Amino acid sequence: MDFMKILRSFEDFLFEATSWLAFYPLTLWRVITRPLTWMAYSDAEQSDEGEGRYDRALSPPLLLLITVVLLNLIGTATHSTPESPSEVVKAINSTPENQALARALIFSLLPLVAAIVMLKARRQALSREALRAPFYAQCYLAAPCALILNAGIFIFAHDELSNDLGIAVMVGGAAWFLVAQTRWFSAKLTAGVATGAACAVGSILMAVACLLAILIPIALL
Repeated sequence: MDFMKILRSFEDFLFEATSWLAFYPLTLWRVITRPLTWMAYSDAEQSDEGEGRYDRALSPPLLLLITVVLLNLIGTATHSTPESPSEVVKAINSTPENQALARALIFSLLPLVAAIVMLKARRQALSREALRAPFYAQCYLAAPCALILNAGIFIFAHDELSNDLGIAVMVGGAAWFLVAQTRWFSAKLTAGVATGAACAVGSILMAVACLLAILIPIALL
C-alpha cells in the first residue's frame, strides 16, 4: 500500500471539501441573481473533461445534493419531519441517509422533467448524452428553489412565526423559479415568452404529477 498516494488522496479530499464552504454560498448567490448566466456556464463546462471543469463554481448536481443534505439536517434538528403511518415512509425517515436520498430523488424530478420537455420541444432524440447538459443546467435552478420553498414551509409550519411570511417566501420562490424557467425555455427554443411560459408550467405540472405518482403509493404501503 502506497502511503504517499493515500496522503495525496486525503489532501485532495480535504481541499475539495473545505472549498465547498466558499463555493456553495457563492454559487447559490450567483444562480439566484443571474440564473441564465450560470446555466449557460454549466452548458459550456460540459465540453471540458479536464480537472478545471466547474473550476469557478460547484457543479450543478453537487449544489443540489449539498442543498438537500442541509435541508435534511435542518429538518432533523428542528424535528420538522412529518409523521406517517406508512411503513415505507417510516423506513425512509428512520435514518438521515435515507431521508437525504429521498429528498434528492424528489427534487431531481424538476430538472429531469424540464430537460426532457426541452429535448422533446426541440425534437431531439432522447439519450443520456443529450439529456446531460440540460439536466445539469436545471439542477442550478432546482437548488435555490428547494431551499426557498423549504424555508417558506418551515416558517409556515411553526406557530411562533408568521404564516403570511411563510406564504410570501414560498410564493416568491415559486415566482423566481417560474420566471427563470420561462426565460430558459424561451432562449433554448428561440421562442417567445408565451411558448417559454407554457413549457415551464407544463414541465412543473408534469414533475408534480410524477412526484404524486411516486408518493401516493408509498404513503399507502
